[in-house]
Amino acid sequence: MPSPIISARDLDLTFQTADGPVHALKGVSLDIEKGDFVSFIGPSGCGKTTFLRVMADLEQPTGGSLTVNGVSPAQAREARAYGYVFQAAGLYPWRTIGGNIRLPLEIMGYSKAEQADRVARVLELVELAGFERKFPWQLSGGMQQRASIARALAFDADILLMDEPFGALDEIVRDHLNEQLLSLWARTEKTIGFVTHSIPEAVYLSTKIVVMSPRPGRITDVIESPLPRERPLDIRDSPEFLEIAHRVREGLRAGHMDE
Repeated sequence: MPSPIISARDLDLTFQTADGPVHALKGVSLDIEKGDFVSFIGPSGCGKTTFLRVMADLEQPTGGSLTVNGVSPAQAREARAYGYVFQAAGLYPWRTIGGNIRLPLEIMGYSKAEQADRVARVLELVELAGFERKFPWQLSGGMQQRASIARALAFDADILLMDEPFGALDEIVRDHLNEQLLSLWARTEKTIGFVTHSIPEAVYLSTKIVVMSPRPGRITDVIESPLPRERPLDIRDSPEFLEIAHRVREGLRAGHMDE
């Protein structure tokens, strides 16, 4: 059995604030296997983004352990093991779409030819071929978010960490991007960690759904999805889909009642 790509054991994180300690994560244990699409869902303040940020070495745990590819998050970051997609696209307005995607490649010292090759490849992947010379303000919100995903894919990390990337978009655009993300995942076989507030989004996208409780953030349920990997949007009307959504809802409710 291959070892998990990401492994957390009894992970704790307590922030010290002026009003006293805030327990963001408590006793979190989870394994993510290669090629998994794992969604983290829970109410605001339940620690799902914090957990993602610990994986990305943007926050330091105060207890327990977490490894990424068998090493510490800091070592994984230095080895460029993952790309990170934030809630806002975070594109520089003075750089073209191509220029934004090239930025990490420039910093990493890739040759001009390699940069051009990678930019063309990832723009194709997110269906933005032909938009390389446009500026962010010339693109819709959904297209900007796709450009942000392309930037995270540009240096070909095996792991993609996504913090509510579609949360600010309207439902029609979000549905379309969910479909595109699934097809991107199928083509690239990345391991994806995805934070969301949306039950349908979590169920539609994931091989594994991690339900978290309000502070201190704990895992109340881990649901292995029985849905096939090929998922048309109308699978959301199927009894299997509705059953998983019901279990997620129950897990969220149980987490609230434990407070």
